[in-house]
Parts: sequence; C-alpha cells; structure tokens
Amino acid sequence: MKEIVTSMPAMLLLTLASYLLGMLVQRKSKISVLHPFITAMVVIIAVLLIFKIPYSTYKEGNKLLDFLMGPCVVALALRLYDNLEIIKKNMVAILSAVLVGSVVGITGVWGIGKLFGASQVFIKSMESKSVTMPIALDITSTIGGNTSLLAISVVLTGVLGAVFGPMLLDKLKITDPISKGISMGCASHGVGTGRAIELGALEGAVSALCIILMGVVTSILVPVLNCILGL
Repeated sequence: MKEIVTSMPAMLLLTLASYLLGMLVQRKSKISVLHPFITAMVVIIAVLLIFKIPYSTYKEGNKLLDFLMGPCVVALALRLYDNLEIIKKNMVAILSAVLVGSVVGITGVWGIGKLFGASQVFIKSMESKSVTMPIALDITSTIGGNTSLLAISVVLTGVLGAVFGPMLLDKLKITDPISKGISMGCASHGVGTGRAIELGALEGAVSALCIILMGVVTSILVPVLNCILGL
C-alpha cells in the first residue's frame, strides 16, 4: 500500500489535485488571500505528514513538473514577442524601475535588518527575496547566506505579491498596464507574473521581462552594495 501512496504518479497527482482544490476554494470563497498556491502548500504538507512521506520522495515524484518549468518559462517569450513594440517604447521606464526596485529591495532589507538587530547571515539571506528562485539561490550561496531561509522568503514574497499586489495597485489608482506589470514582476517574480497574466496580456509580458531583468541587476548589485554597506 505504501509503495502505491509514495509512487511517482501518486506524488504528481497530489500536486495537481492540491492546486486544483486551491483554485476551487478561491473561486467559491472569493477570498483573494486564499491563493491556490497557499492552499496547495497546506494540503501537500498535511498529506506528507499524515502518511509520513519524506520530502525527497515527494520531490522525486514531481520531476516531470520540474522539467516542464523550463518550457513554461520559455513560453513567456511569446507574450513578450506579441507586445514587443509597446515594450520597446517603454524600455527606458522599465529599466529605470527595475534598477530602482532592485536597489530599494536590497537596501530595504539591510535597513530593516539593522533596525531590528538581525545578523549578517539573516540579512544576506533576505536580499534576493524578490528574484526568481534559481537565480536567488545562486546569489545567496555566493555571498554566504542561508539558502533555506532564502527559499522561504522567496516563496512568501511571491505569494504576498500575488495576493495583495493587485489590491494595492487598485488602492493607489494605478491603472497603466506597464506600471502594473513592472510592479508585479519586480516585487514578486514568477508567482506575481502568473497573477499579472490574469490581469492582462501586456501586464504579463512586462512582468515576465522584469523577472529576467531583476535577476540580472540584482545579481550585480547585491555584492556591490554589500561591500558598500559593509556586509
């Protein structure tokens, strides 16, 4: 019985069913905080604990989804191509926003960390929170941060951005699709981009571009600013 429960099809089914359940819960409840990602995460953790399934087994069973992440990311280029002319006209604004967003994200973590007496390792582990996971892990491991803490902060940043980002933009009366895309992509990487795509095609395209630019700019700025800030 345990062999069936821990098999690759079972682990893959658990992931897909959990996310579909999350979508159903959000659709029925109409509560934006109940993001499918959050619901799926809670369900998966509960199942793994109840059946005492090691995380390594779950991860191994979802190799297919890990593989498909590559084509999914590449597929975002189609939205970029469809909106290429508009993006070109706004490239200066996009690049400026990414640069400012990266600097504020890094120095903001440093300032808040110093204010509350956080250790250097903690600060270094949080600096790349707004960058997509693979790049963030490389940056953090290079500067001597804790990658486990970084992974948690990246996930939380993405989920919080996806949940509260659109609400905040509405409150601030920001309606420009370029601005929305920049905000979601710079602040909450892949999860936020998924939400941006729901807002509109142009929002999704700009957000996808900002994921890439934030990764490049942040990987350059983190070591430079750490030297300046004395980390």
